[in-house]
Amino acid sequence: MPLSNPIFRRIARIAKEQGVDAYVVGGYVRDHYLRRPSTDVDVVVVGSGIALAEALGRELKTKVSIYKTFGTAMLRTRDGVEVEFVGARRESYTHDSRKPQVEAGTLEDDQRRRDFTINALAWSLSEEHFGELVDPFYGMEDMEDCLIRTPCDPDITFSDDPLRMMRAIRFASQLGFTIDEETFEAIRRNAERIHIVSRERIITELNKIVLSPVPSIGFTLLDKSGLLPLIFPELANLKGVERRGKHAHKDNFKHTLQVVDNVARRSNDLWLRWAAILHDVGKPQCKGYDAKIGWTFHGHEVVGSKMVPTIFRRMKLPMNEHMKFVQKLVFLHLRPIILSEDLVTDSAVRRLLFEAGDDVEKLMLLCEADITSGIDEKVQRYLKNFELVRHKMKDLEERDRVRNFQPPITGEIIMQTYAIPPCQLIGQIKERIKNAILDGEIPNEYEAAYALMEQLAEAHGLKKQ
Repeated sequence: MPLSNPIFRRIARIAKEQGVDAYVVGGYVRDHYLRRPSTDVDVVVVGSGIALAEALGRELKTKVSIYKTFGTAMLRTRDGVEVEFVGARRESYTHDSRKPQVEAGTLEDDQRRRDFTINALAWSLSEEHFGELVDPFYGMEDMEDCLIRTPCDPDITFSDDPLRMMRAIRFASQLGFTIDEETFEAIRRNAERIHIVSRERIITELNKIVLSPVPSIGFTLLDKSGLLPLIFPELANLKGVERRGKHAHKDNFKHTLQVVDNVARRSNDLWLRWAAILHDVGKPQCKGYDAKIGWTFHGHEVVGSKMVPTIFRRMKLPMNEHMKFVQKLVFLHLRPIILSEDLVTDSAVRRLLFEAGDDVEKLMLLCEADITSGIDEKVQRYLKNFELVRHKMKDLEERDRVRNFQPPITGEIIMQTYAIPPCQLIGQIKERIKNAILDGEIPNEYEAAYALMEQLAEAHGLKKQ
């Protein structure tokens, strides 16, 4: 029973006492039919939503948050259900804003203003028709047909609130639905309207696409709709194949989507998925051609890692440890592949462990996802070599403890031992000791590092105090 929670009977009784009709509308109804869990309930009242919420809050002895500007009120029940109340309304918009002009309306007015038919489904909370479905725009048929469609003219829907274009693609990506042809063509026609939407709202929808089961569905739709170059030009710039003679490079946009899908099959980590999206973002700037070997993208990992902060800042992604994590993985994403192609030396693996630190497993997952060749033998060879790299990492980590290590000899030790002020030589000595440990010349131990410090200091004419 979809309305088995006692809160719905309470709302029905209070609505009757106040002489108003109330309905559960939108995502809670949709998710019930999709068999998806949901604890967020939207209640539309043909009358005052705030008055009904206040009466319910008094009964439940719980706080009611009121937002008079929007005509809404919200409370949370003890069992964690969040209920938002709003009066039924109709909306109109000005061309330069997605903030609506609002006036009281009927239930059907309220359903018509919703973005998609599957989000316009309603259950009655009247005592006489409790739990009955109200579906004037055939949302259930669209649900059965796995279709995203707008309740009214899609050009009006998307022009009024262009964020709905992102939401259409997000729902298609999350649910595996198809966007109705007329609806999708309206997205194409109105794509430029996305510029009036704040970046914060756009990135919220984009992150939901990134976290969807098959992210490539959403990104392909963003590309086909014309939205991608408007909101994410760096990714759009990866599109296309250039040929010279017998040489052609892969379509780096399609490759990137395949890598993201590969990561998505193994991890729900949003930032690891972002690292997959951005791992080749530097390629257009590094593209070169050599008549002997064909197309090259030398240094794209360095260029790409430098682009990450700019992209995060513009897209209103967090400028914190998540950005640094993505930047690090973009910078390092070729390293395990290079190791798997060459003889895997202890020195190279130590350096990988040191630079990747605690993120080394996620880096390896990204690199395995990056193997997208159509030649199965090549893929299996890379994956087999990756296993050798993993085994060597495990052995060296157990023996040398180089993951996130700090060289045993600090600058303070050098200054105190030789009574010298801060200077460039201290950094040179520390760097030489670090490299000696990573190259396996000395063990990662204080005594060995101290002895090397003494040798280096003596070579530079330093005397102990």
